[in-house]
Amino acid sequence: MEALKKFDGAYWRELFDSRVGKTTWPYGSGVWSKKEWVLPEIDPDDIVSAFEGNSNLFWAERFGKQFLGMNDLWVKHCGISHTGSFKDLGMTVLVSQVNRLRKLKRPVVGVGCASTGDTSAALSAYCAAAGIPSIVFLPANKISIAQLVQPIANGAFVLSIDTDFDGCMKLIREVTAELPIYLANSLNSLRLEGQKTAAIEILQQFDWEVPDWVIVPGGNLGNIYAFYKGFKMCQELGLVDRIPRLVCAQAANANPLYLYFKSEWNEFKAVKANTTFASAIQIGDPVSIDRAVYALKNSNGIVEEATEEELMDAMAQADSTGMFICPHTGVALTALMKLRKSGVIGAGDRTVVVSTAHGLKFTQSKVDYHSKEIPDMACQFANPPMQVKADFGSVMDVLMKYLGDKAPKH
Repeated sequence: MEALKKFDGAYWRELFDSRVGKTTWPYGSGVWSKKEWVLPEIDPDDIVSAFEGNSNLFWAERFGKQFLGMNDLWVKHCGISHTGSFKDLGMTVLVSQVNRLRKLKRPVVGVGCASTGDTSAALSAYCAAAGIPSIVFLPANKISIAQLVQPIANGAFVLSIDTDFDGCMKLIREVTAELPIYLANSLNSLRLEGQKTAAIEILQQFDWEVPDWVIVPGGNLGNIYAFYKGFKMCQELGLVDRIPRLVCAQAANANPLYLYFKSEWNEFKAVKANTTFASAIQIGDPVSIDRAVYALKNSNGIVEEATEEELMDAMAQADSTGMFICPHTGVALTALMKLRKSGVIGAGDRTVVVSTAHGLKFTQSKVDYHSKEIPDMACQFANPPMQVKADFGSVMDVLMKYLGDKAPKH
């Protein structure tokens, strides 16, 4: 930090802004456009990048006004990325460093991770681009088909293990202690160095104005700390004069941080994570718990939770206004709805919800919801297809009824 402080905030703002939209290697990446803050010592020739980052900051105008009475709600679509999730932001840094180490003849045969889906997709893609073997531990039958096929397609060595994520994590830590496999989970701080750039990017997209709130889904809890670190660096280096309040949103079926928060930080207890549609955050013993608590305490932060019905309803409501979000973003939107209803978040507060993955990875959950095939769930915002006979009269009848229902009321 001391070396970075030799330059003032105006210098950094101008430098970062000058790289937006450029193709000059490696600065066209949203991560590597902040190279001096991420991994300054690495040679550009060692960087493995898909020009990740630079993701859309979407003004959720209709959703905000219709469901929340808000006119300054934004969704940061981190899932619009190379492998469809925010994990690309960290994996480009980690795999670049491994690439560098291998060129220096360090004893790294491959890179391994435990995953609930998105980490393995990012790891396998970036390793494939660099020609580095990747090893993936996945919990059997607990991730979507789209998530499973990504590492398989990218040539990873995939172990489907009869346990949950926490069990996979325990095994990969034991294995990497014995074999020359580099551990790629968020225990590795290199990942967080890349992920923090999403926070810097949000400020940049607001012309360096600070939002009031940023809401992040939380499972293993590295990302909430990464956002805090990005915002805090911008404050300490003079790019902005404050940081936003952070909210970590958890699924009620995997909510150890929420329970810790509700105990006023008195005692942390790992939980047995139950099945949730937000499968990437189905984690009961998060490795970054201490970092997350630090971030929340130092940002006057809040933790909120979402039940399965709440998160699926929120996802359907958001989709009905033109988005196509993942269940994890549904968790974050539920947190926003609760905090808006309680008055903690005001109607005029500039609020950013971080969308961590692309909705196309979770189409089965959407199909089940709109088909009303989820047990014990009303699916009140379902929009099932209308079955119609193949004749003009039948089609006209249903269309006339539909148009009549949609006609403006005077």
